[in-house]
Order: sequence, then C-alpha cells, then structure tokens
Amino acid sequence: MPASALDRIPKGYQIFAAAIAMAQRFGLEWRASPVHHLILSGPRPDGLAVTPKDLRPADLEAGRRILAGGFVFSGETLTMGPRGDPWDRPAPSRRFAAALHGFGWLGDLTAQGEAGSWEALRLTLAWRRLYGRWNVFSWSPDVLERRVFNLACSIRALSAPASQAEVDQIAGDLAYQARLLLGLQEGPCRATERAVAAGVAGAALAGLAGEQLLERALSRLRATLRVTVTPDGGHASRSPQAALELYFDLSTLDEALMQIGVTAPDEMIRAIERLAETVRFFTLADGRLAAFQGGEASPANYVAAAGVPDAAGTRKVSGSCNGYHKLEARALQVIVDAAAPAAGPWSRAACAQPLAIEVLAAGRRLIVNSGWSPSAPGPSALRLVDAASTAAVAEAPCGEPLSGFAAKVLGPRLRDAYDVVESKRREGPGGLWLEMAHDGWSRRFGLRHERRIYLDVETDELRGEDRLTPLAAGGAAGRRFVPFMVRFHLHPQVSALIARDKKSVLLKAEGQETGWWLRNDAFEVALESSIQHQDGLTRHGQQIVLRGQVRLDAGAKVRWKLSSAAYERPQVVKVDAEKVSA
Repeated sequence: MPASALDRIPKGYQIFAAAIAMAQRFGLEWRASPVHHLILSGPRPDGLAVTPKDLRPADLEAGRRILAGGFVFSGETLTMGPRGDPWDRPAPSRRFAAALHGFGWLGDLTAQGEAGSWEALRLTLAWRRLYGRWNVFSWSPDVLERRVFNLACSIRALSAPASQAEVDQIAGDLAYQARLLLGLQEGPCRATERAVAAGVAGAALAGLAGEQLLERALSRLRATLRVTVTPDGGHASRSPQAALELYFDLSTLDEALMQIGVTAPDEMIRAIERLAETVRFFTLADGRLAAFQGGEASPANYVAAAGVPDAAGTRKVSGSCNGYHKLEARALQVIVDAAAPAAGPWSRAACAQPLAIEVLAAGRRLIVNSGWSPSAPGPSALRLVDAASTAAVAEAPCGEPLSGFAAKVLGPRLRDAYDVVESKRREGPGGLWLEMAHDGWSRRFGLRHERRIYLDVETDELRGEDRLTPLAAGGAAGRRFVPFMVRFHLHPQVSALIARDKKSVLLKAEGQETGWWLRNDAFEVALESSIQHQDGLTRHGQQIVLRGQVRLDAGAKVRWKLSSAAYERPQVVKVDAEKVSA
C-alpha cells in the first residue's frame, strides 16, 4: 500500500502492520518446519568453485584484535580472550549481535594469514554448533544476507586448514542459507542485495548446487535491479552509502562471473556503470561520501577501494544525481539534498531533512548533518529536521519515523514526510545558482520553505537565503507569529566563535590557519551543542542556530554568507561553554 494512503487513513499503519505481522507469522512457522528444511537441503555442493573477491578493504587492526580475543563494532566491545567463544555470551546490543552474526569480520580475520584462517574456521564451526539450524534472530533476513555474502567470499580461505568433512559441512551450510535467502518474499527493499549475495554463493560452490543458485539469483536480479537502481544511477533509498555498498556487492558478483565464464545480465552491467558514476558524484573533496538519508561518510580508504573516484579530475562529473545537487568552486564544495526522502519500505533509514546541505572548505568538512545511520548508535530523533543543516519551524518535524508496534513490524519507516520538492539550477561563467522549495510546513503552518544558494566560483563565496512564504495570503492564521530557526551543524573538528557584532561567526577547521566567516542578518545567533555520527561512532560538536519569528500571513527570511577570512582580522568573543545549551 502506498505510504501516502497510509498517512491519510486513521491508524492506517497499525492496521497494515497487523496484516503484515500475521503473514510474517505464517512465514516464520514455515521456515522452521521440517518440510521446509528438507526442501532446502539439496542438492549438496561438489566442493568449491571460484573465489569471489570482495573489493572492500580488510581492516588489519580489527583482524589482530579478533585474534587477541576481542570484537569491536560501532564502538561497542565484546572481550572473551584468545580462542574464546563469542557465541555463548550475551552481545552488548542487538546491533552488535547483528554485525557478529553477519560475519563481516571474516575478511579482516582471514587477511591475517594462516593464523587468521585457523581462527576463522574455529569460529565458524562454533557458530554452526549453536546456530546451524534456523532461529528468528541469527537467521533473520538482513543478518542472513550479509552472512551468505561474507561466507561466500571467505569460504576458500577458512577452508584451507579444514578437513574435507569440515569443508563439505561449511559448503552445505552456505548452499542451504543461500536457498533460504532466495526464498524470502518481503517486498522490494534489499531484494537486489539478497539476490547478489545468493549469486556470489552460487559462484563459490561447485556442481549442480552452485549452478542452480546462480541461475535463480541472476534471474531475480534482472527484475529487481530496475527498481533498486534509478535511471540516473542512484539507489532507491537515496542513500549515498547504500549506492556504494551495492556497487561493492555487484562488482564482487561480476568478477566471480568472469572467473567461471558466465556473461553478466545486461541489467547488471548497466547498474554497475550507473552506480560507479553515482559513487563518483557523492565522493567529496576529502575522499569520503556525502552523508545523507541514513548513510555515513565512510572512511576515505574504504570509498577509494571501489576504484571509481576521479582524484585527478579528468572526468566531468554531473552537477546533479539522485535528487542531490553539487556546487563547486576553487576551495568550496557544496552538496544539497533537493528531493523528497524515499517512501514506504525504502524509507526505513531515510531522514526528514528537506534541503539539507553539506559544505567542504579546502577539502575539509565544515558544515555537516548528523550522519545518522541504522548501524550507528543514537536516537532516531537524529533523522528529524533539527539534526540537519537546514531551516525548521517551531521545533516541529516535517516527517518522523514510525514507533511502537508498527515500527516493530514494518521497520522505522518515515511517515507524514514532505513529498513535494522543487529545484532549479542555473550555471553562469562566474557562479552557480540553486533555487529550491518544499512543502514540509504547509499542512501545519501554511508555509513554504524556499532556499536559494549562490556560489561565486571566483571568490569562493557562498550566499544563501532561507525564506518562509505563506501559501495563502490572509489565511486563518492571521497575524500569528511562530519561531523558526536555520541550523548549521559543524564538523566536530571545526571550532566556532561569535564576533563582537553578535551576528558573524568565525569557523576554523582543526589544523588550518585560515578560517571562514558565516555572516547573517538573523534576529539572534547562538552556538549550541550538536551530535554527529562518523565511522559508527558518536561525536560531539557545535551548531550555529539563526533564530527569528515568522508571521504566518506575511512570511520571513534570513540571509547568510560564507566567505574566507584569509584577509580579515576577526574580532570575536568566546562563548562560555557552560552556556551552550545541550
């Protein structure tokens, strides 16, 4: 059912969730049944075939840590000592347990050589003894998908020290799990990623078992890729990180197909080419991704492993992709989210943050967003407009995630989110213009948010205007005033000082001699605390908040400008840290 229809129906999400929960209950009972187990049990693989190569770089430090008896995911640690058993003790969190049972650590461990392969084999067999038969959590769809992919890529390395009987057991387990993965029918979301994981498993296994898996997976991909990858190469979730991860997965499958002499489907080849351009677009001057819509920036070496960023600048990159716009000058780089968030099941990690921006100065992150992602710690409130560098009205959301029973069944997808965003881009010899508007404040306040941005490519000056315009003059709201604010979240390594005029703010990135002035004509300027997620960790920083009052029948606006302070002598006053609000 379309998300817009559920938003209009009273208790629509609860009713829909109840129906889905009933269907899921039947599915769980079927997966646990002996008949289902018998169906998935054959045919058995005839050993191993090719060795799929995951492009993602191994974390050697994480591998050494596991050899010493410790797992660390998203800042959480499980310590059990050398040759300890992580499967017989409680995990620090459900998120940690998902990463542990997803086997993403296998590549880090097998990269340690023979010692790592022995430990990987020991841990895999220990998992098999406790969790080798289906259960609700460790065999849940998302966990199963990543385990199948990671096990397929590392199965030859961990099988090197194994006996033939152990190799047969692990290969048989992989085939069983891949068949179960292909049998899941839970909508379009992640259907492509699951088909790719099953295809990689099929390529890794020899005999009829591998051939059948590969044939079914490629057939599934032909249909799902049309939905998952948009015509301009973006991921349907609109997450830059999701596009990168899918590119990694598809590239692994493509390389495995070349090893066995199988031609990849045309849909898959087109998707890889489009995703490569998308990753190139979202890779910013610091080598990391733009962090929007539930995606993190990701480390530069991780992004570079995809092999698509054009560091030399020899290929022209489009100015827009997947609803985002990028503006570039000599020292400034700006990227703006100029489209509505994904809807329905695709919105489980989406953020209701209309017209949010990120700004890099001299290759360093200056203005950012919260960087919330499902794999990172932190409240879901960081998916709301207050956690983004954009305008907000009366501290109200313009879309928020589901909660309670509906979220448990459907996932924390967005509801009541804005669905109309307009953008117009113009380019001239000396500057770039971007004019945008959205309807997120129309139902509650009768206001339209318009954001205009101009980047002077010669002087490295960014000018902006945020305007709140009434949709109907002289409406029922009359002369009512409501507060509004324009936020600029700063990277944790950026310091901010308010000048003596109480308007201008001096920004300076750690280690840089030159700062940047953010000038504005807001009624009030304040520095407040901020939270950002980066590389799975929570970091604290500051945000600049420009405040004002908007009359609902007349509107309001705030103008701001970001320019280099290289030739200026700023006069600033320090802000007492105790007065910075949490």
